[in-house]
Amino acid sequence: MIKTIFIGGMHCQHCVKAVNDALKALPGITSVTVSLEDNVATVSGPAPDDAAIKAAIEDTGFDVIEIA
Repeated sequence: MIKTIFIGGMHCQHCVKAVNDALKALPGITSVTVSLEDNVATVSGPAPDDAAIKAAIEDTGFDVIEIA
């Protein structure tokens, strides 16, 4: 399963690393890609539900705009 997460509030590579680390820590995530230019993260694997993804990102201080 692939999910695309649109994120608000990322401004630098430290932001990208924080989101990347938060998503990689979720069970079932096999791959994470975070784009600062597009403000998007893509996860693949038997991903957790949207609520878990949203909570992980918001716990790092960023806003989840949409999960597709």
